[in-house]
Amino acid sequence: RADSNCVLGRKVAIKIINREKLSESVLMKVEREIAIMKLIDHPHVLGLSDVYENKKYLYLILEHVSGGELFDYLVKKGRLTPKEARKFFRQIISALDFCHSHSICHRDLKPENLLLDEKNNIKIADFGMASLQPAGSMLETSCGSPHYACPEVIRGEKYDGRRADVWSCGVILYALLVGALPFDDDNLRQLLEKVKRGVFHIP
Repeated sequence: RADSNCVLGRKVAIKIINREKLSESVLMKVEREIAIMKLIDHPHVLGLSDVYENKKYLYLILEHVSGGELFDYLVKKGRLTPKEARKFFRQIISALDFCHSHSICHRDLKPENLLLDEKNNIKIADFGMASLQPAGSMLETSCGSPHYACPEVIRGEKYDGRRADVWSCGVILYALLVGALPFDDDNLRQLLEKVKRGVFHIP
């Protein structure tokens, strides 16, 4: 819900999480997401300003953005002009570069997880799949949407989370400019094969 914070002097969003309704594994995932978000301070990443908790609830004090998801914006407009797509893409990769410089890989980049503020600037959100990846290491957990996942993830191989994020950015850029996805199919198996082959058409 949205609220006003007297200390911060601005409108904030409050995410309320009931601990009692979460399994131990899901709660650990939430706590990891909070820990990762606390490490990030960037104008194009949704800000987490504070966390309050008691035995039953977690209260996440988040930056309030009013523009909705980039996904809905894209559905409404169909495709973007090169100028607007370039603006959004620069903001995404600027935020991503900051995350990667702090060994943070998002692993679930897609327009549904990119929010817009009142000035139509990007805010990367939803770090629920994010992971810390120290230099020289590889990740193993397959996660994210098949449409935006890189071939290594689809094949179940070890992968570099930074490169996986960059692949997702490429898919997002295609969607911004074309108004469709490079890899798409109603049949999941066929979709996964298309991603593995990396073959797509530029209209």
